[in-house]
Amino acid sequence: MNTIFIIGVGLIGGSFALDIKKIYPESAIYGIDNREAHLNEAIKLGIIDQKAVLKDVANADLVIVAVPVDATLSVLPDVLDNVSDQTIVFDAGSTKEDICLTVKQHPKRRNFLAAHPIAGTEFSGPGAAICGLFNNKTNIICEVEDTAFKLQEKALKLFSELGMRIRYMNPKAHDKHIAYVSHLSHISSFMLGKTVIEKEKNERDIFDMAGSGFESTVRLAKSSPAMWAPIFEQNKSNVIETLEEYINNLKDFKKLMENEDFEAVYKEMQATNHIADILNGIQ
Repeated sequence: MNTIFIIGVGLIGGSFALDIKKIYPESAIYGIDNREAHLNEAIKLGIIDQKAVLKDVANADLVIVAVPVDATLSVLPDVLDNVSDQTIVFDAGSTKEDICLTVKQHPKRRNFLAAHPIAGTEFSGPGAAICGLFNNKTNIICEVEDTAFKLQEKALKLFSELGMRIRYMNPKAHDKHIAYVSHLSHISSFMLGKTVIEKEKNERDIFDMAGSGFESTVRLAKSSPAMWAPIFEQNKSNVIETLEEYINNLKDFKKLMENEDFEAVYKEMQATNHIADILNGIQ
């Protein structure tokens, strides 16, 4: 793959660009972004080689769509309109059902691979891009059967070279499961940050007393609302369902505290310690 176009040169798109440069040093990487400042920064940091516009993807071997999921709904069909029959296009969105439905009837649906690399940080923009971000991370692929075999092979080869583990899932199941393990985590972090900020009007007290536990739990509250609000919108029904379950668990825990049933509190926490075994098994 010699000609690569990255649409959205932030954390995810920029990290793909850095890794591709390392694996394919002879490749030319073009950046497309609605923020001129992002493109200038990406060139300065050596993430992309040149700026481009959407019609230029006609010359692409690979196009990576790494923009917020609401923007993907409008950008992806335009990308497919412009690419050649030999171009593979994949996205990196945290929701999959709406994106897949948007291009389901597109004449070049065979050129698109629906992907979700489960990797990232709480930071955004080209300066947040990290070489090696995707190593040992899981990449969820949806509707692989709708992508031309020779084209999907190109993308899967790249994912393998990046050190990614591949899981196959249908879009509906993906969105349901990711609501629990990712989207709920972000909402919890945002709301913890909101609760503490509203309670502790003196910010100095927060910084003086905040330990590593608070810092790690609230880390995701630094994530970009421009990225996460559209994700919550596209996955609304699943997110609401997970929130209802989470709220019920919080209410039950609160009730145990009110009833001074600390033996039950202990047992609840002890049972939940099993999450460590599950996560260790995944790694």
